Amino acid sequence: MSYRKRTALALAAAVAAPAVLLTAPAAHAAVVDVDYECRTPIGPKGAVSPIDIKAVRNGGAYKLTMSFQKGVSSSPVELGKGAMNPSAVIELGGAETGEVRVSGPPNAAAVPAETPIKINDLSGTYTPKKSGKVTFTAGVLTIKALGTTTTCTPKNSPRPSLELDVTAAGGATGGGSSELPKTGPLDSATALGTLGGTVLLTGAAGVLWLTRRGGRTAG
Repeated sequence: MSYRKRTALALAAAVAAPAVLLTAPAAHAAVVDVDYECRTPIGPKGAVSPIDIKAVRNGGAYKLTMSFQKGVSSSPVELGKGAMNPSAVIELGGAETGEVRVSGPPNAAAVPAETPIKINDLSGTYTPKKSGKVTFTAGVLTIKALGTTTTCTPKNSPRPSLELDVTAAGGATGGGSSELPKTGPLDSATALGTLGGTVLLTGAAGVLWLTRRGGRTAG
């Protein structure tokens, strides 16, 4: 094979790489309205809050972030800075069942009385035990403040906020999915960049193989 033909094939492999990115499967993520029913020290309260769950892969685990776009309860008295500590659970479904506990920092500013409490982003770590499609759904929210505990439970059976393919430890050699997830706008670029690197490395290997094959033919 001539040098010119080998060069043309190498360029074709490099140009074809972006096309693989366009067809790579993506995880499904959505902002879901969750109707919380809260049991507070002064009686029942509740509100609907859109919930967003994102996942960023870190080695064999994922960092989950649960975001609340609206407040879900209120306090009859002002909550001073650092007085409120939120936590929640994210329910797993699909290939794996169970829950992941997530928590966040105390409120950075005072919350006025009778004002919807804005929950900071809650985060936690999820390590897959099984390979396959796993769903992530908002579960019970707990707010601790001024020595009291408020428990908010979803009453509208919300649908999952996130679904992605995961691979358990050792799953890559056992037939499990090795797809890297695209889970949301914040980490899409990272996931796509990793996929792109894989494609380009494959293209480089193809160029090397063609070069060696051409050398043997010439000899």
